[in-house]
Amino acid sequence: MSELSEKFEAMVNYVQTAEGEFKPSNDLQLRMYGLFKQATQGDVSGRKPGITNFVGRAKYSAWEAVNGMSAEDAMQAYIDEVEALKSKHG
Repeated sequence: MSELSEKFEAMVNYVQTAEGEFKPSNDLQLRMYGLFKQATQGDVSGRKPGITNFVGRAKYSAWEAVNGMSAEDAMQAYIDEVEALKSKHG
């Protein structure tokens, strides 16, 4: 596993287990979701959820927004987002 992959996994674990004041905005959560999916699964696939599936549609759109980004770039962008958020909340 590369150093970038290890750091990415550590950040994903941090986000999944964070407690206290670590509360990213909905927009940031969606951006991080899109970056995570791009880093782990590549370009968006499948059909876009229907108009009444607000959450599924928002997630799909967030992933679609980073379509074409390399896995490495998506990992680095995810790491950067988490580090910026961590620095705001100590």
